[in-house]
Amino acid sequence: MPSTCKEAFDEMPSVFNKDAAKGLNAVYQFNLAGEGGGEWNVEIKDQQCKVSQGSHPSPNVTISMSAADYLDMINGKLNGQMAFMTGRLKISGDIGLALKLQSLFKR
Repeated sequence: MPSTCKEAFDEMPSVFNKDAAKGLNAVYQFNLAGEGGGEWNVEIKDQQCKVSQGSHPSPNVTISMSAADYLDMINGKLNGQMAFMTGRLKISGDIGLALKLQSLFKR
């Protein structure tokens, strides 16, 4: 289980489920606020996963939340739907792509 956001994004390619990404061509932008946060983008193309630090000029979906909540969510301590409904997780762009995110990474 990653203990920092950087660790979480560094390990994304190794937990990537390329079978779930068939036919998918999308850029996910993550804006994580607070201590240990930052900006990362994840590009899914040709069943490959490329993670870069920083902001992407034209993401398909942007996910914004606190760094602490993001870590809790990916480590199974915070339910993503509940975080969204309570305003702790904000999504702009293609919500369908955001919903697909869970199947793209095996944690």
